[in-house]
Amino acid sequence: MNSESSKKVRGFWGFVWCLGIAGQLCWNMENQWFNTFVYEKIAKDPTIISWMVAISAAATTVSTFVTGTATDRRGRRRFAVSIGYILWGIFTILFGTTEFIMKGASNTSTLLMTAGVAAVAADAIMSFFGSMGNDSGFNAWMNDHMNDTNRGQIGAALATQPIIGTIVGTVAGGILIGSENNYMRLFVVMGVFVIGCGIISLIGLKDAPDLKPHREGSFFKQFASVFNFKKYFELKELVWVNLTLAAYFIAFNMYFTHIGNYMIYYLGFTADLMGVMEGIGLSLAMLLVFPATRLINAGKHVPIAFISVVFNIVGLLVLGFFVRPDNVNTESIFNPVMLIGVFLIGVGYVVFLQTVSVWAKGLYPKEAKGQFEGIRILFFVLIPMVVAPLIATPIIKKNGEITNEFGLTEYLPTEVLFLVGAGVSLIVFLPLIMAARYSKKGSRQ
Repeated sequence: MNSESSKKVRGFWGFVWCLGIAGQLCWNMENQWFNTFVYEKIAKDPTIISWMVAISAAATTVSTFVTGTATDRRGRRRFAVSIGYILWGIFTILFGTTEFIMKGASNTSTLLMTAGVAAVAADAIMSFFGSMGNDSGFNAWMNDHMNDTNRGQIGAALATQPIIGTIVGTVAGGILIGSENNYMRLFVVMGVFVIGCGIISLIGLKDAPDLKPHREGSFFKQFASVFNFKKYFELKELVWVNLTLAAYFIAFNMYFTHIGNYMIYYLGFTADLMGVMEGIGLSLAMLLVFPATRLINAGKHVPIAFISVVFNIVGLLVLGFFVRPDNVNTESIFNPVMLIGVFLIGVGYVVFLQTVSVWAKGLYPKEAKGQFEGIRILFFVLIPMVVAPLIATPIIKKNGEITNEFGLTEYLPTEVLFLVGAGVSLIVFLPLIMAARYSKKGSRQ
């Protein structure tokens, strides 16, 4: 490899990790700290979180389809990535200002209504631009550069970046919020960081040299073509892989959305200690990415996917059966049973996401990779984030009802959520078996 080629490779991987980590930190902040923000500043009620999750998922999906179509037609991803990240950072900061809007309310009911509506709306706008930059922009850009020599490495990046984002975002977020619950400080720091990454990408990011404009009539005709279900269902292996993805993340979003509030408000950990405990388990789980990468490159994605789901279910059962507020030490990270559960869940999540992401991307039609990122978001984000709250919210309200010091009813996520999550995870095996059959037949379209 000559020096010019080596420079391009280093530049490519630099942006893979710079933009990837920035995006995952921001998504982690939304998934982890927006929910604790609601419990701390508004009300301990999962209904508000359910609305935030569902509406932001819809905004994410619409953004991905629209931007994916536009970048496919233009044959350019870089501006969607850069502008998306810059606006993502700006609206992350603006989300924090909803805290000040609430202070103008004259009574409790108005306070809750104002805060809830403001939080849901701000989260949706932020998610729209986040998806523009990260999902339909950055992910499609990576897919454009993926080939047989880097397929496993890109899969490893896709798998480890969310975990790094979770570890760093949870620990750093807890430190920035601090004992005074200064959420605005977190939103400003993260927003400025994402804006900076967007500006850097605007200067140096390059599109894949073989990326060409792909137009099919008008914009709206091409946009609608992705909803040609007859054409989509001809890609049978991809259909079953996406259904596997949806089934897994329905269960995942049932408990992960509430895991911060579970550890802080139900078990009694502080935010920073919660981050350290999650970080230990997930850091150990990341070690399995490297052997998984070699197996993925060898075409062993089917057995890896099966094993990862088994690990995940076992981890959920450990937390569901063996962890209670009266048997954890909330002043120490030494809680071995809980760490084992988090580790097993982390192994399942890391390896499953790595494997299925690479598996699905390898099945995309070459001429419509941006649009098919939109389809991925449909199964990865929209369906799970709409369905999961419909299961999780009633469970939390039935099993976690408490009365606070003011006599108001509040709801905390409990271990029951993990037990139900383990049961729902069993459904993943049904589409996974079908996807494995088509993969075995070599029916890649």
